[in-house]
Amino acid sequence: MNTIEKIIVRENKTLKLNNVLIREVSENELMDINTISYMMDSYIKTKGNAAVGPMINYTTTKVENDQMKLVLKLMVQLKNPIVNMEKPYEFKSQIRVPNCLFARFNEKEENLQFAYSKLQLHAFENDIKLKGDSYTVFMDQKGDCMVADVFMEVQKGGEGLGGI
Repeated sequence: MNTIEKIIVRENKTLKLNNVLIREVSENELMDINTISYMMDSYIKTKGNAAVGPMINYTTTKVENDQMKLVLKLMVQLKNPIVNMEKPYEFKSQIRVPNCLFARFNEKEENLQFAYSKLQLHAFENDIKLKGDSYTVFMDQKGDCMVADVFMEVQKGGEGLGGI
């Protein structure tokens, strides 16, 4: 019997990120996500800076021309702020998202969608309205298993990325 819980859910968690470099990934770039991540690392180094902590994925959807469109932003926290920012990068000194549903996922990467599903089911069963976005923090990778923290913002809270 497996003693490690695969997905642990908690309520009312706050996501706080400092000195955040952000890069939106367009739909036609989705297949090149590893290249974009590598380019972000190179950009950070050319600025004489260093990443602190793991990569974070922000996802949401928006309606464009009566079609649902996926919005994906890669984020990484930096040791120091970057003053002169070039496109396609953005910088936020702080992102604070209070009142989130939270899941700690500890399983194979291909099963990560179950963490999102479990949070959505928890919200449904407890009459919690979600904003519709998520922040996934890739904490650790050992072999084919990973640890990821998933934050889903509850409606009516936080200064998330909505204004970016």
